[in-house]
Amino acid sequence: MPFVKKVKSDAYFSRFQVKYRRRREGKTDCEHSINAPKYRLVVRFTNRDIIVQIVYARLQGDFVLTAARSQELPRYGINHGLTNWTAAYATGLLCARRALTKLGLADKYEGVAEPDGSLTLTEALDDEEAPRPFNALPTGHRVFGAMKGASDGGIFIPHSEKRFPGYDQESKSLDSEVLKKYIFGGHVAEYMESLEEEDDERFKKQFSSYLADDIGSEDIEEIYTNAYAAIREDPTFQPSEKTKDWKAEGLKYKKSKLTLEERRARIQAKIEAFKASGGEAAAAEDDDDE
Repeated sequence: MPFVKKVKSDAYFSRFQVKYRRRREGKTDCEHSINAPKYRLVVRFTNRDIIVQIVYARLQGDFVLTAARSQELPRYGINHGLTNWTAAYATGLLCARRALTKLGLADKYEGVAEPDGSLTLTEALDDEEAPRPFNALPTGHRVFGAMKGASDGGIFIPHSEKRFPGYDQESKSLDSEVLKKYIFGGHVAEYMESLEEEDDERFKKQFSSYLADDIGSEDIEEIYTNAYAAIREDPTFQPSEKTKDWKAEGLKYKKSKLTLEERRARIQAKIEAFKASGGEAAAAEDDDDE
């Protein structure tokens, strides 16, 4: 094949995109930024669950240090409203206590044991030899309930009070009583009371699971208070009990691969069956000729 010279026409140069300056100068080091010892607080909402994770990045990909889900809250006595603001706070608290327990910092950084709705950041201990507080940065949207729970759980998360319920844009101040009400599910209790007065039929339909467990608006705060204490007492992960052996159920419909001996035996059986059927057909033809 003859040599073909590559011609860069005007169309090529008109579409050429110049790299960024730091990229051209070789100053941008993506590997250094990816391997930086930085942890992120990641919160995800689904229709039925809240997932809180502490994630760190490596060249191989993202790794999860620890995680918590709102579906674990029934273990601590919270059986209803697993996607509301208060459940997000409880899930963030559970994730924080679980991470600090895993790192051996749970006894040194207790966070806010009795939340009062005020803005509190975890500070380093006075002892110079003591370990610094675990640092995680929040990312996402409408996840500040989980962030508040993780912060009260003892993780240092830089944040302000502007995204919390009770913050007034005009006065630039936070009403701690409103935030405390959200932490202990007071907004849910108020909505239950108002809905029961306005539309009893809708109230029974929307809070049917609460009524089935004989839970009223006056019981909400006590449920969350006991749950927060239980989370601090034992934040470790416990796998749920499986009703079926799903691995065996999946293998039930899986066809196993034949070995070499099995394949040879299968082929030999087909040959013998073919010979047997062929002999019978030949005999039938001979009978017809006669």
